Amino acid sequence: MMISAFSFLRNGSKLYYPILESIRSALPLVDEFVIAMGDSDPDDDTREQIESLGSDKIRFIDTVWDLDAFPNGTEYAHQTDIAKSHCKGDWLLYLQGDEVLHEDDLPGLRAQCEKWLDHPEVDGMIFDYLHFWGDYGHVQKSHAWYKREIRMLKNDPEIHSRNDAQSFRRVPDFDGLSYRQKAGTQKLNCVYSYAKIFHYGWVRPPDFMERKQTHFHDWHQEGDGRTQGVRQVTNRFDYGAMGRIPLFLGTHPSVMTQRIAAMDWADELYERAPVGHKPAMQRHDRLKYRLISWLENTFFRGRHLFASEHFILVGDNQSVGKASK
Repeated sequence: MMISAFSFLRNGSKLYYPILESIRSALPLVDEFVIAMGDSDPDDDTREQIESLGSDKIRFIDTVWDLDAFPNGTEYAHQTDIAKSHCKGDWLLYLQGDEVLHEDDLPGLRAQCEKWLDHPEVDGMIFDYLHFWGDYGHVQKSHAWYKREIRMLKNDPEIHSRNDAQSFRRVPDFDGLSYRQKAGTQKLNCVYSYAKIFHYGWVRPPDFMERKQTHFHDWHQEGDGRTQGVRQVTNRFDYGAMGRIPLFLGTHPSVMTQRIAAMDWADELYERAPVGHKPAMQRHDRLKYRLISWLENTFFRGRHLFASEHFILVGDNQSVGKASK
């Protein structure tokens, strides 16, 4: 059995992605790590940082982003598909640049790969998500955040990335462009991996977070996002009411130890807002989501209510969750 990992990157270093930690967390599990390396800015050293790991498992596929052909975030899915198409493994682990595995989950994850390898009815595996917010000590438990997603796939050319690369679907006769098309596509049959994704995409110094939001905004524009819709960064990102975010009481992946110790923006994160400044209202701060989240966490052990998921649970996992419609 061979396991590949794959990802896509562009300007990862300058946007404060935990890229090295993400890759290092997967290397003990996988036989290769394929990266679609986009045309980053001259002041970004993502490639050099990854090369410094000195691993012969890492393989780069150089790419050029085309935001005219793939607007509204679909270039993310396109780049994901490029990396996936170069993988040689039986199983394919997908990690975005801000997603990290915990070393405690690796033995069980390998066992799940071995167990389901020869079951053609299984297309992939789902992972539980821990979405960290602002720092490494607060984690989202809000209905506004997805709780699980597909991150391990069988190596099947009919399986493609979806929308802005959040998930995957089976797409027979895919045209190579329509990443937001739903008609004619099929949800994947998945089992639980019993592993977690530590998602650190919202853990950045406020100025880096604002910069990342600007890039995200630009890359989601119609047409050439590099020249349209560009806004000047003048303010730091406001994480809002941190006191409402639950504390994280577990352990982080060991590869994150140095990065966590280097956190130096606590004063900016928790400082009192200036007089007359209204705290930012993030999506999870809205009353609707706060009420639904309270119901989920109080009476349903955190299970998402009214969730529309991208997979169907099969095998011996049907008793764990309810299959999507």
